Amino acid sequence: MATVTLTNVAKRFGAFEVVHGANIDIADGEFVVFVGPSGCGKSTLLRMIAGLEDISGGEIAIGGKVVNDVEPADRGIAMVFQSYALYPHMSVEQNLSFGLRMTGNPKADTERRVKRAAEILRISELMDRRPKKLSGGQRQRVAIGRAIVREPQVFLFDEPLSNLDAELRVQMRVEISRLHKELGATMVYVTHDQTEAMTLADRIVVLRAGHIEQIGRPLELYDNPDNMFVAGFVGSPKMNFIKAHIVGRDEKGVMVELAGEEKTRITQPLKCAGPELGSKVIVGVRPEHFGSAGEGDADLTAAIDVVEHLGGTSFLYARTTHGEDVVIQRDAAKVPDTSEVTVSIRKSYLFDEKGLRLR
Repeated sequence: MATVTLTNVAKRFGAFEVVHGANIDIADGEFVVFVGPSGCGKSTLLRMIAGLEDISGGEIAIGGKVVNDVEPADRGIAMVFQSYALYPHMSVEQNLSFGLRMTGNPKADTERRVKRAAEILRISELMDRRPKKLSGGQRQRVAIGRAIVREPQVFLFDEPLSNLDAELRVQMRVEISRLHKELGATMVYVTHDQTEAMTLADRIVVLRAGHIEQIGRPLELYDNPDNMFVAGFVGSPKMNFIKAHIVGRDEKGVMVELAGEEKTRITQPLKCAGPELGSKVIVGVRPEHFGSAGEGDADLTAAIDVVEHLGGTSFLYARTTHGEDVVIQRDAAKVPDTSEVTVSIRKSYLFDEKGLRLR
């Protein structure tokens, strides 16, 4: 396997820059996920690593070797696409072996690689079938198997689960995670689904508009986001954002008053000097960080609009007296039967007006 290093990698289409100087170090055997909204540049980055897209600036190295001018077939990578890209007239066995046969790989070695891939992916009984007789999950396994037989240094996945239904997506997430552990391979995975990113990745690269917003382990991004974009993108339901302003400061930190809630004040510990008194800020609260009234720093009352029951957990979609929409997580047994709810804020984050985290 191999490391992957991106140094100041940029991509421009004419005067329009879609990737702005990306710097990423991927360790040997690491599973890294590029995540972000549509159009953020994540697939473009992956295609540049694969050699399917020219780079406009910077340097890409695989296994310590600069590959800027190396053909895709010679980069030691294998790519799994969103569309399975299987040959419909060929059997599973033929699809798996086709690439090796076309490069003149010895027959015995080709058979060994195909058999090993089939065993790893548990598709040995499907070898004589054609793609039209396979389910979506089985087709995806064959597509991954075609990558495995190449025995690449790096696996690249471009939104491979987006064509599957919800149940199959969960199943295939588990399969890909198991595959990574079994092969110990370096894997780079692109998705717009933050749940996939959180469950699969060793580290996540969060992108927005061609810029890297933050890189870190899943729980690092969840617990310590650098800005409002990362805080809102990582986590489902997303973090609540409530307008506020600074009303005081003491040795414990700054005192924040929520907009329209004169009695709802939070003391936020800060290492930095913090904004001046009267400054506008934004308080971030995750749905699970609302507690029962009186448990936390401050109490907040909100009118309940909708309740979603999801087994043992429920989500209350509500609106504060100042018109701020919030989502509150509750145990199903603790959902109130009233039209409003009073909750405490047990943990919060503080952001300035530009969306940067105040710590």
